[in-house]
Amino acid sequence: MAGLHVLDLTVIAIYLVTVIVLARRASRSTHSDENFFLAGRKLGRMYQFFLNFGNSTDANTAISVASLVYRQGVSGAWLGFQLVFLNPYFWFMNMWFRRARLVTMADLFVDRMGSRRLASFYALFHGIAAIFVVIGFGNLVTYKISSTLVVKSEAAWTPDERASMEGYRELHRLEKAEGLSPLTEEERAQLAMLREREMRGELASQVSALNPFWFYLGYTAIIGLYVVLGGMTAAALNEVLQSVLTVAFSAMLIPLGISAIGGWGQLGEKLPDAMFELLGRNSGAMRVTGPVLFSIFLVAIVQINGIIENMALGGSARNEFAARFGAVTGTYAKRLMTILWAFCGLIAAALYVGPAALADPDTAWGVMSRELLGPGLLGLMLVGLVANNMDTIAVQTLSISALFVRNFYRPLRPGLSERESVFAGRCAVVAVLAIGFVASLTMDNVFSALQLVQTVSVPFGATVLLMFFWRRLTVPAIWITLLVCIVVNILGPHLLARIPSLRTHATLVTRSVDAALQVHPVYFENVVRADPDDPSSSLEGRGRLHLELLVLKAVGMPIEKLSASGRFAGRFIFDAVLPFVLLLSCSLFTRAPERDRVDQFFGRMKTPVGATQELEEAAVEATRRNPHRFDHTKLFPNSSWEQTRWNRVDALGFLACCAFSGFLILLFWALVRWAEA
Repeated sequence: MAGLHVLDLTVIAIYLVTVIVLARRASRSTHSDENFFLAGRKLGRMYQFFLNFGNSTDANTAISVASLVYRQGVSGAWLGFQLVFLNPYFWFMNMWFRRARLVTMADLFVDRMGSRRLASFYALFHGIAAIFVVIGFGNLVTYKISSTLVVKSEAAWTPDERASMEGYRELHRLEKAEGLSPLTEEERAQLAMLREREMRGELASQVSALNPFWFYLGYTAIIGLYVVLGGMTAAALNEVLQSVLTVAFSAMLIPLGISAIGGWGQLGEKLPDAMFELLGRNSGAMRVTGPVLFSIFLVAIVQINGIIENMALGGSARNEFAARFGAVTGTYAKRLMTILWAFCGLIAAALYVGPAALADPDTAWGVMSRELLGPGLLGLMLVGLVANNMDTIAVQTLSISALFVRNFYRPLRPGLSERESVFAGRCAVVAVLAIGFVASLTMDNVFSALQLVQTVSVPFGATVLLMFFWRRLTVPAIWITLLVCIVVNILGPHLLARIPSLRTHATLVTRSVDAALQVHPVYFENVVRADPDDPSSSLEGRGRLHLELLVLKAVGMPIEKLSASGRFAGRFIFDAVLPFVLLLSCSLFTRAPERDRVDQFFGRMKTPVGATQELEEAAVEATRRNPHRFDHTKLFPNSSWEQTRWNRVDALGFLACCAFSGFLILLFWALVRWAEA
């Protein structure tokens, strides 16, 4: 069946049965909002570990890391591994969301700012963004990954599929020949035509046997089944199973690949020294350089505060230590997986070298899996990759459902019972997954969606961060910031790119050529010839128009002279800094927020979560009566800044995280040096 052995199908069937059994078990404890959306705030340290590990780890990152390492060496792993610097921050962040004692991220805008309109806007914006960008994109990525494992035989290709494949192969044959000797005039014309067709998405590196419609339908139905039945408890139980599968699919290719290349020592023999550089040297190409690494980290540490699942992850913990422990250990486990993924990429580079080199690096994982894994193991790989993305989508779906019930439906029906609320949440889950299913059918550009995922929450992340620490933040400043950033980062880049006169503007269709003679668009995501068969036809922009670069150009930055990696870094740094500039400046010129509300919020944020329900209720009540009872812990007394002095647990945990982050970087470096020797 499409290249799958009966043992592979058996593994898939066992996984599906296990998911259903876990969902039925979890369905017994979904009688209230907190139980359905937050697992009753009863998840201990181990469940928090699995929940955070599963939610932070996705198969797309595994495939992307392996592909980038195959293409440019271990420096490509930093796109995933750079978040090792973020782990010490998680020691504090999840504790904040647990102490907030809320159900959804939108509740924060009501509780802290007193604005139901902001809460509704957050719920609407992030609900739509998560459905189309995260869930739709997640479905697309899962299909792309699965399609590399289940491919059609050449005899089954249609004429169009054959033409697309042959064009792809000819393109890469000519590119290799160009590097060895000058091409004839006819070959240069053909190469230019094929490059234009590739940029237009008309060439394919493989033909999958999976039908997208039926794949999305089955995939969505499985997620919907266990989420509707068991809510967050079912998601947490499945995270345990899916975490085991994640470790399995991350590790199984390494021993088989090492054996296939002739032993560990063959990595250094078969690969050039440049493949073992932890940071790529700056060139015209899009490389993971120091500035790129810094820009990605800056965006990550800002946007992570605003994502919709934060309250579900932190709020479902039994206590704040469980929230902290799970966040730190779960994400550290992902960093270890990233090291394994990087070595999968190195092994692929050693396997497929010279005449056997892969035309499309994105297929490295799939090609290795098909060639190295025997019956049963290929099915385990397929299940692991699919299940790994399922858990992320499950938590996202529950978060969107909670936003709908808590911030839209419940205000319209104040007398809603807990049973009716859970039923509404289940209906919302079905609707969200259905819309995500339709959205995924309209998507085809993984890289564009991936960039949008990385930046869509940045203005909300900056807002949430200042809500936690700055008393002077105002509602008008938040509105101004959100609207400006959404226009600059989301609406403007996509709407303006549809205007014909801008798509063909001489400045905007500028293309740069790097030292390796690779052509890169500057202001558009892609720039192609209007007629791919005519190399002299006019240029036109495709995809996203990078407004950030136009703003930087307007203030005097030499955008065209920067490398592709330099422009990438400039965009991300701009996206991270702009919301803070707007929030701080606009708040100083608008009316200060209501003092009593702000006092109550920061008093509760300084109140540790009680060890029992009785102690928790007593502590919250004491703070309600005297919200200033912990003001002596403020780092900056008599100021608008609400940071508190660290206690022993804060300091030791932070130092331990820093030490372990350093250890992982050293471990990665040592393994790379060992492989190179």
